Amino acid sequence: MRQTLRALSIGLLLIGLSGCSYLFYPHAKEFTAKAKGATAVETLINLTTMAEATARKAKGGTGVDQPFDDLHNQFHAIDDGLCSVEQSTREKPAYALAVTHDKELVAIFKRLWKFKSEQPQRDQHLDLFISEVQELRQTLQTLR
Repeated sequence: MRQTLRALSIGLLLIGLSGCSYLFYPHAKEFTAKAKGATAVETLINLTTMAEATARKAKGGTGVDQPFDDLHNQFHAIDDGLCSVEQSTREKPAYALAVTHDKELVAIFKRLWKFKSEQPQRDQHLDLFISEVQELRQTLQTLR
């Protein structure tokens, strides 16, 4: 019993720490399917375009309204999508820069989540998110 509980706990911990999991954000998979491109990089470029448009729609709102919820799922789709990039592409220096942009998006989104119900901080963080997602898209375009 004790070993089973320990194994289950370790398994859940590993799944939770995995950056490539739709377990907690199942709608992210739907956005990935909508943005499907010929390659994983094309899918990521489509996702960044989608997330930028959604972030613009989320401006002026408060709380977890529909545009904010969609942006949340698109953000996780982008974050998870980086794990799907082909190995040959991962070896390029631009991929390392894309990972750095993704980590910056994580930090920005955490702050955005904190201020989701407070204006003007929400809109300021959305502007920052838009700027960073544009930089990520430019980096991804060099990986084509």
